[in-house]
Order: sequence, then C-alpha cells, then structure tokens
Amino acid sequence: MSKLSEILNQPEGRRLEMKETIPTKADLATTIISFANDAGGELYLGIIDTPREVIGLDEAELLVYEEKIANIIHDNCAPLIMPEFTFLTIQGKHILKVEIFKGSDPPYHLKQKTVEEGTYIRVGSSNRVASPEIIEELERQKKGKSFDSIICHQREAHSLDILMLEAHFLERTGESLSIQVLQKLDLVRIDQGRLFPTNAMLLLSDDPLRFQLFPFAKIECARFKGTVPGNFIDQKTFNPGLALQPDQAYQFVLRHVSQGSKDFSGVYRNDRWEYPIIAIREVIRNAVIHRDYSLTGMDIKIAIFDDKIEITSPGKLPPTIDFNDLLAGQSSIRNKVLAPVFKKLGIIEQWGNGLRLIAEELMLYPDIEFEWKEPGLAFRVIFKKKDYIEEGPTETFPDKKPKTSGKTSGKTSGKILELIQGNKFITIPELAEKIGITERSIERNIQKLQDLNLLKREGPAKGGYWEVLAR
Repeated sequence: MSKLSEILNQPEGRRLEMKETIPTKADLATTIISFANDAGGELYLGIIDTPREVIGLDEAELLVYEEKIANIIHDNCAPLIMPEFTFLTIQGKHILKVEIFKGSDPPYHLKQKTVEEGTYIRVGSSNRVASPEIIEELERQKKGKSFDSIICHQREAHSLDILMLEAHFLERTGESLSIQVLQKLDLVRIDQGRLFPTNAMLLLSDDPLRFQLFPFAKIECARFKGTVPGNFIDQKTFNPGLALQPDQAYQFVLRHVSQGSKDFSGVYRNDRWEYPIIAIREVIRNAVIHRDYSLTGMDIKIAIFDDKIEITSPGKLPPTIDFNDLLAGQSSIRNKVLAPVFKKLGIIEQWGNGLRLIAEELMLYPDIEFEWKEPGLAFRVIFKKKDYIEEGPTETFPDKKPKTSGKTSGKTSGKILELIQGNKFITIPELAEKIGITERSIERNIQKLQDLNLLKREGPAKGGYWEVLAR
C-alpha cells in the first residue's frame, strides 16, 4: 500500500484494517488468517476507525506490542505465518503496522480447530468462515491447479454434446476439434486408460451434464425502468456454452443503449454511444473468462438502469490485479484452461490488453464514472452517468401544461415542443442530437406529452409527422 497519510483516507476493506490497540486473540488470529488466505493485508494499531482518528501507541510499549502480536500469530495460526512489523510516526504519534503477505501454503486456519472449522477468508472488511468450496479452491491454489482443469469422471469425453462448440471453433480458427486438439488444449485427459473431459470442456459444451453440474454458469441480463432494481423493461438469460455467452450478452447491452450523444469537442456525432461500449465488451468478456466457476448458486449478472450499467461476476478480484491502474497491462488467469481457449477463439486478443482497452476508451468518456466494488464473494464493475438527473413524475393540470417535480423534465418537454413546432417532420435521433440527451430520454418525454394530450403523431413512424396540440 501507499503512504500512511493516504491510507488514513481509505476505508477498511479487503486488505486494510485499523485498530485502536491489540484486538482479542481470536479477532487478531482470524484477521491474520483471512489476509494470508486472500490477497494479504495490513493491520494498523493506534488508529480508531470510526470516526478515523490517529491516537497512537505508547512509544515505550512498541516492542512489547510487536512481541505479543508475533506470539499470538505463532500460537494460534497454522501453517506458519510470518508477519512484517514496521514502526511509523504520523502527527507526532506512534503507529504499529503489521503486514501479512498472501500465503503460499493455504488453507491457513486456527490451530485449535480443524481446517473445515477454522479457515477464514476476507469478505469486504470482515472475516468469515470459509465454505467447503472455498477451502477446496485454497487447496487447489497450493497445488497450482485451477478448477477448470479438474477431470470430470461422470461422463467420458466422446459422449459429450459439443456440436455447437465444434462449429464455432471451426468458424473462428479454421481447425477441427480433433482428439489431438482437445488434448493439446487440456480440454480432455486420459485417466486409467479412458478419455475424460475437464471442467473447462464441460463448461464449453451444450451437454445436459453441464446444466446439471453447472446450472449457474450463465449470464442473467436485465433492463430496469428507473435507477434501482424493480420493474423490468427486458430480461434475458444466456446459457449456451461459455464461448458464445460474451457476444450474446454484449448484443443485449447494445440493444438497450443509444447512439448519437454529444461529443465533448462540441460537435454532435451519430456514431458515439452513450456508454463506452468497447470497455463494456471487455468487462463482459473478463467476467466470463475469469469468474470463479467453483462457487455454486451464483451467476453473472448484467443490470442496465437509466443512469448506469452494472456487471457482476462471481469470485473476488485476483490479488495481483489492481483496477485502480488499468493502464499497467496486468494479467492474471484464474481459469488456466478456459483462458487459452478463449484466446484461440479470438475473444481475448492478447494477455493484459483488456484492461488497457477499458482505460483508453474511458478517456473518451469524461461523462461516465467508472467504479468497481467487491460485494461479498463477487466483483462488480459500474459505468455510471455523471450528469444524470432523474426526471420527476408529470402531473396533469387544467391548462394542460406539463409540470414536473424536477426542472429537467419540464425544460426537456418544452424544448421538444419548440423544436417540433419549428419542424413537424423532425425525428427522435435529431431531437436527441439537438437537445443533447439520449434517444430513450426523448422517447420518455414524448410519451408524457402524448399522455397529456399535448402532442400527437400523425401517419406512420416513417413518413409521418408530429402535431402540437393547443395548450
């Protein structure tokens, strides 16, 4: 982490915890274990978290604190965890920093308990007992294995339904999926003289066994009305083999975002989307390629609201990836079999390029705020409109003039009527371009005006015209 002055402005989270003094043995041990099982972390003593205040430690007791903490870790944590201690001074007060690195021998657990009962992981700013699936994943990490490389013994490879995968693979690579190619890609393996698929092969297939073993290996997409989950405008589930999911979900997003927004050079263009769609495409691809398929009961979710797009993927962000530094060309592979297959299919262009593409396109969208979070055992990316103002409900008054609870809706509606009076053949894209809002916002305002009997459409959608009614 960075300088202490910067850390003081950061909230507690996955890699950071603040304490006024040494916590109880149980609390300290579970925090140290959680850090070691995850991405590592830093514990600062001498700081109150809420409200954040540096109170410091007694300088004469610093070595005593260090020894006491070292003894608690040694006596309560297994396998061995080696903390690094640093004495710091800020505002004339003394702070003890305890740094724990990501362990190479997980799962780490409480000595007094079994691995199943005493293994902890970091979820946000809290420590939680690890589930059996998480413990298995920690065991795989120690062995250098990935979940998608595990052999599935429930069905021999030759009996799997991979017709769609074969057709897609031939179209994208010009190669047939022969046994030799499947073995080279580690999609099948020989075990006791028989050829079995790996989990990666099963996830790429359309075999009924995939839907039985991995019912949540899918993408749920929704377009909501408003800014919070609730009323659906559209909803789709995409559940083919994994190689086809990213493009299907991306096409869903394209159907629900608009073109023709204002370019920030001051010129209106018809080819600029309201969101950075290349960045969104890369986030969707990463969600499919790098999600944790060992987690049960969780699928990828894409939620489109009036003011933002959220993409949530099961599994926390890999410890070596920092979304605060997208231009660094980072690359971390959770699914070691699936990722090379996706690269061969052209879904990945080159290692570490996806985050750079996201960063570069975000530079062209100063009106979009990029956020990322880790809610529970998931990773969420958010593309949010900075200048979005929610329009209030329209009411009907005797003079038929539209009045709203927000200024934006009234001004927008008035501008629409003014432009239509000047050109009754004006189109919705032209209205969006001239006013500087999305086509969807224009459509919502026009619907309100029609509901108030202030605007009428004569003739067909193409070739017709608008008529402003008396107000």
